[in-house]
Amino acid sequence: MTEQLYEARNRAFSLLADKGLDTGAVQLVLQKVTGKNHASLLANLREPLTKEQQAEFWTKIDELLTGKPVQYVLGTEMFYGRTFKVNQHVLIPRPETEELIYETLNRLPHLFADRSIAVADIGTGSGVIGITMKKEWPTAKVTATDISEEAIVIAKQNAETLEASIVFQQGDLAEPLKSQKWDVILSNPPYIARGDAEDMAATVTAYEPHCALFADEEGLYCYQKLAESLPLLMNKPGLIGVEIGYTQGEAVHKLFAEAFPTANIKIQQDINGKDRMLFCEIIE
Repeated sequence: MTEQLYEARNRAFSLLADKGLDTGAVQLVLQKVTGKNHASLLANLREPLTKEQQAEFWTKIDELLTGKPVQYVLGTEMFYGRTFKVNQHVLIPRPETEELIYETLNRLPHLFADRSIAVADIGTGSGVIGITMKKEWPTAKVTATDISEEAIVIAKQNAETLEASIVFQQGDLAEPLKSQKWDVILSNPPYIARGDAEDMAATVTAYEPHCALFADEEGLYCYQKLAESLPLLMNKPGLIGVEIGYTQGEAVHKLFAEAFPTANIKIQQDINGKDRMLFCEIIE
């Protein structure tokens, strides 16, 4: 039996609501299946779904009913105004990481004027940081690293789709970057303490890659390793920007202050007023 758009939408909405799942995903799935934008969908709710559209729609709704995040169901997520391919080998991009890019771009002109800079993105995942930096600062020479071979595959696909010329290197943290020095190094490393997993949403812990979420030493392991390795890799002037957990500001600040005693180090809050980024400006 063929369903009209509004019938399919309402039935799927009720099924997700009964399970306490995100009902907003229904609209996104309908847009994906029909190729209509939000306004067009609302204007054509009496239109029937084709058999193919109906089958695809309910297949995706069944995936959502398992708790699978809508980004993985659709295979994409928006970041900084661009569409990135994502799957369960990479972390779903978050708005907080967009703020890391925004704050970085604000700092570049006074440090480097408009000259070409060497930028590294450590733990690139789907490639959002490195690719966005290349698109927003086109003269930058960008290298992106990740320990996961599967993540590198996705990041390369995104770079090709978005026409961003980037070098990709597989390896742990800064290890692949030791052949040269860098003007800017950015990272959104895993920073959640393993003991916090039990308090997190099942849609996160069951589907997103744990290697991109959790870190030892109460979530501080990657910052410890970066603070140890980056002093030998940075040019002067130089800029380091890392995303942090909102309770980690003091601890991460201490690590980088010990590693870069003459640098200007600042904890930056996100749009919600929580500590979310650390920036380390190396002048001398």
